[in-house]
Amino acid sequence: MIDDELVAAVEGVVRRAVAEEVTPRWRQLADDEVVQKSGPHDLVTVADQRAEEMLTRELAALLPGSVVVGEEAVHAKPATYEALHGDAPVWIVDPIDGTRQFVRGHEGFSTLVALARYGEILASWTYAPVPGEMAVARHRGGALLNGEALCAGSPEKGKVLEVATSHPDFTTDEQKRSLLGLRTEGVAPRPCGSAGLEYLAVARGLVDAVAFSWEAAWDHAAGLLLVAEAGGESRTVADAPFRLAGGNALPFTAARDAGTARRMVGLLRAGR
Repeated sequence: MIDDELVAAVEGVVRRAVAEEVTPRWRQLADDEVVQKSGPHDLVTVADQRAEEMLTRELAALLPGSVVVGEEAVHAKPATYEALHGDAPVWIVDPIDGTRQFVRGHEGFSTLVALARYGEILASWTYAPVPGEMAVARHRGGALLNGEALCAGSPEKGKVLEVATSHPDFTTDEQKRSLLGLRTEGVAPRPCGSAGLEYLAVARGLVDAVAFSWEAAWDHAAGLLLVAEAGGESRTVADAPFRLAGGNALPFTAARDAGTARRMVGLLRAGR
């Protein structure tokens, strides 16, 4: 299903959608082109909507019989998410990951696409248009950044771990306690930015791990495969693999290597 031709075609679709619908609106949004969804930190813009519409149309055409689960489509019709449990190949789309940053005119946003089937992530594309970075991963096929192999490596022995985490405002009391377990000697937690770019930083070895308290597939599918194919590992606080369709014990972590992932799980469990 995932050959070089399809990988290149998806990359082309992502680049076109961003070039036509996203970057022309960066730092050019009118007030009426930004809408709150669940609250002031949950925003959608006309760029999100138009880019997702284009991605949905063109990705589905690339793979007959496939379906699309996009962030904005699920917001409008939550039952769309159930496609993750079905038999058809599923495109998982976040048209703008980091909408708050996009609205503020910051550079830290990306477009995320993943292809999955039967709960397994087969391929992913992470595109950061401002720095011009395209990361592609294939299941058991490695990870590339602008055509060069990605290797997350391992943290240096004795080095303080840099960890990007969910903001406390978006966590339950139990999740807060888990994340407090990271406030210990040898760990430097900080609030995350765009989830997709944080995963890319882990895959590049620039950040040691992430710890997230929500499980929306469009935020995580692309990055989880990217980290895994760069040599990293992900685990939930229950020390179990992350399930794409949901029902995970939270928080969960993705880290540069298996040892760091185990250490993160231990700290998150201790915080409880």
